[in-house]
Amino acid sequence: MYATVRVRLQGTRRLILGLLAAWLLFASPVFAKKIPPAHPVDLNTATVKELEQLPGVGPTTAKAIVEFRTKSGRFRRVNDLLVIRGISEAKLTKMRPYITIGPPAKKSP
Repeated sequence: MYATVRVRLQGTRRLILGLLAAWLLFASPVFAKKIPPAHPVDLNTATVKELEQLPGVGPTTAKAIVEFRTKSGRFRRVNDLLVIRGISEAKLTKMRPYITIGPPAKKSP
């Protein structure tokens, strides 16, 4: 009886250690710190992928920024981001060094 219990405990211990190792291996990219962009991102031309590089911006927020820009037109100021759900003053403060507003596109004559 004791031998059976010991074998079960060893098997359970191995299973737990294996699951823990697998979780650490596959979950580590999820918890990795995001590296901000090397150059400021223009809010009026950035793609969803480019916006996702900004601190505090995930896929949902990046899509919301692009949708807002599509519906409402160009961003005129960085503070215009505050109307987007999920962007607070604190988040905007973290993002500000990495964003810019480029000049409007020149109209063809």
